[in-house]
Amino acid sequence: VQTCALPICPMKIGVFATFMSPNATPGMIRDFGRKSEDLGLDSIWMGEHVALFEKNTFGYPGSKDGRIPVPPGGGMLDVTATFGFLAAGTKTLRFGTGVALVPQRNPIYTAKEVCTLDWLSDGRFDFGIGVGWNKEEVEGCGYRWEDRGARCDEFLTVMRRLWTEPVVDFKGKWVRFETMKMDPKPIQKPHVPIIVGGYADAAFRRAVEFGAGWYGFNLDPERTRGMLAKLDAAFAKAGKKRGPDYQIIVTPPMTMKMDAMQDYAALGVHRLVVNLGGQKPEQVAVRLPEIGSLAKKAA
Repeated sequence: VQTCALPICPMKIGVFATFMSPNATPGMIRDFGRKSEDLGLDSIWMGEHVALFEKNTFGYPGSKDGRIPVPPGGGMLDVTATFGFLAAGTKTLRFGTGVALVPQRNPIYTAKEVCTLDWLSDGRFDFGIGVGWNKEEVEGCGYRWEDRGARCDEFLTVMRRLWTEPVVDFKGKWVRFETMKMDPKPIQKPHVPIIVGGYADAAFRRAVEFGAGWYGFNLDPERTRGMLAKLDAAFAKAGKKRGPDYQIIVTPPMTMKMDAMQDYAALGVHRLVVNLGGQKPEQVAVRLPEIGSLAKKAA
């Protein structure tokens, strides 16, 4: 595992804020973006689920009861529309999906959404991706659960080519087309950064093959150390070595103490994306300045 030789590495602080109705009104989101930028935060990250289910084969791994904490009568906002809205009212904030569920998305539409967001935000978008945990959601979107990993790889290959090549022919298992053109190309070169999330061996292999970085969610420093060891093992298996520009992005547990930031920095974490938690006005009024103070200490 790569570590920092200094007492504390330079580290950027972002906020994980999956916006949910009814609390996430247009005014709340507009104000949140401006305050985040004024506080010196690096980025806003959102999770993605297009629909939730009363019964699931597998529970949500981020909660004790296996359910996503959603306000009564509320739901998660779409990441593309929300980031477009935030980009219009900010200048420096980056935006990241934590994570976009690639195997249940149409890859052509997704490629277009991503390069459009990058174009309209002037190169401020990070495409965090994963294969997902919600079997019902994958199947509800019209795809098979069992082959979602292989499908994710093919979809990423398609998108990467559409972002970088003037004309593309593609013949895969799930996607086939000839002489396709997609413009405008992303502002960022060679394309929008792909940040791969996940803890399985396949996820680390995917992070080496496709990723400009790796994203870990709800990880304390000790678990982060273990995951980085697995990531480096995947690099070694591919005959490569993780470079200093390869982004390590982590969302710590909600219980993280302020002084734990140095433990993450010592591991070489580039960006700490702190979980906002509840989105009621009184909760945001307390939590967001706390995250802002962390950004000042990391600067």
